[in-house]
Amino acid sequence: MSAYGSSETPAPKRLRTRHIQAMKAEGRPISALTSYDALSAKIFAEAGVDILLVGDSAANVVLGRQSTLEMSVDEMVMLGRAVAAAAPRPLVVVDLPFGSYEVSTQQGVGTAIELMKRTGADAVKLEGDRPELISAVVNAGIPVMAHLGFTPQSEHALGGFVVQGKGEAGQDLLRSARSVQDAGAFAVVLEMVPQEIAREITQTLDIPTIGIGAGNGTDGQILVWTDAFGLGRGRAPRFVRRFADVASVLEDAARKYVQSVGDRSFPAEAESFSDGGK
Repeated sequence: MSAYGSSETPAPKRLRTRHIQAMKAEGRPISALTSYDALSAKIFAEAGVDILLVGDSAANVVLGRQSTLEMSVDEMVMLGRAVAAAAPRPLVVVDLPFGSYEVSTQQGVGTAIELMKRTGADAVKLEGDRPELISAVVNAGIPVMAHLGFTPQSEHALGGFVVQGKGEAGQDLLRSARSVQDAGAFAVVLEMVPQEIAREITQTLDIPTIGIGAGNGTDGQILVWTDAFGLGRGRAPRFVRRFADVASVLEDAARKYVQSVGDRSFPAEAESFSDGGK
């Protein structure tokens, strides 16, 4: 169950940003997963996941692309609508894709409005220390989840998949975390940062921190679901724990299907129609 399902606190029918913020205040760990389709969203919602992120990581794990930079607003809308429709209880957050908010604050607000109107999501997420943009989107009535540390949309500027916030850079990260909080973000993702600075940020901020490769001192955790449940076959990042091997289950089922078709054991009589109408 979600951390909200206890005898002391009845589970709300729909999680809002205020519930997520209350979980930090009450010391309740926040669970989050990515989701890109109605099937996974429904399963994760029933399992009690608190936040579903429609991430631009779909570029890699759904569309087979090399980089998240290739996602478009229309593609995020398609995925976001599917998740939001299938999972009314979790807080559904949609990524602003690369190129849809960097030009100007006006562009970013426009994209956030479009995503909210067309997906039915509850909030948007954007990368980087962008207090002016966060404030403007929040003032437009849209909750914002910030994203600091390693920000995949800036992988080329950061020099690849490199841990952020080491040494003196940790204090810069802390200042950025304060900045996005002051701008009105309701939560912040901390990706690939030393656990020590992630813990310090968590203890400093009033808003929840959601870690991915940031140790267990954050208020919550998020993973790309295909990594966490073993749908992919490639090497997983160091911070990923594989809770299942879904790829092997699917492959085994597919092999059984191919064999059954090949030996004509499928479809059987019970899976066929007759002229008698049964």
